[in-house]
Amino acid sequence: MAERDHWFEELADHMGSAYDRYAHTKGTVQEVDHVVSALGLTPGERVLDVGCGTGRHAIELARRGITVHGIDISQRFIDIARARRSSDERDPQIRGTRSSLASFERGDARSLGFDGEFDAAICLCQGAFGMMTADGEDDAVVAGMARALRPGGRLALSAFNAYFAVRYHDDADFDADTGVSHEITEIRSETGEVRSADLWTGCYTPRELRLLLGAHGFVVESIASVEPGAYGTDPPTTESPEFLVIAHRRA
Repeated sequence: MAERDHWFEELADHMGSAYDRYAHTKGTVQEVDHVVSALGLTPGERVLDVGCGTGRHAIELARRGITVHGIDISQRFIDIARARRSSDERDPQIRGTRSSLASFERGDARSLGFDGEFDAAICLCQGAFGMMTADGEDDAVVAGMARALRPGGRLALSAFNAYFAVRYHDDADFDADTGVSHEITEIRSETGEVRSADLWTGCYTPRELRLLLGAHGFVVESIASVEPGAYGTDPPTTESPEFLVIAHRRA
């Protein structure tokens, strides 16, 4: 087996397209509706999707005339995203053929090489941020997204809610020192094969998110309590599994 750059790659190889059967992937259209509105995205703009997974957000954005470049550390997921885009383009029932505006490449969110090329960036559903749990890794992801954006460029970032993890994750171990939640769960392959998997997720409070993004030149406009498929503008609480941050890079 080839050497891995991140622990999630082996899990992605096992799940393959079965990843899109999980409940948290079913709210794509609603999530994109909200992100487009919150970031003021318009056709022709260029968006970087960091931790794009199987391409669900990127392709939905492309259907709306927005040019998207998705990166993910899993080559398996990138292959699925490219196949999904090709299938989308051939389907006469899909809105036009604008899915071709989405492109995908394998890349490490900890070492993004872009420089002011994008009008906006998204990093949703712990696709990269939050799964980089070693010291400094989330910091590196944020720094790379800041570099990738033009001055004034906008950001939508989701993060797992530390308050929720402490209060409700009875089946996971939360490390109060590092802010990382560790869970042992079962994942299924495309053929239904079940295996046990360790999941580590970095969890955050709103204050930590403001400090981290501010350190890399972002102005945080809002932080909302959300859950997959139910993005909105509710203020932060202890009752939602995620926070959604809307910010922009200082001009």
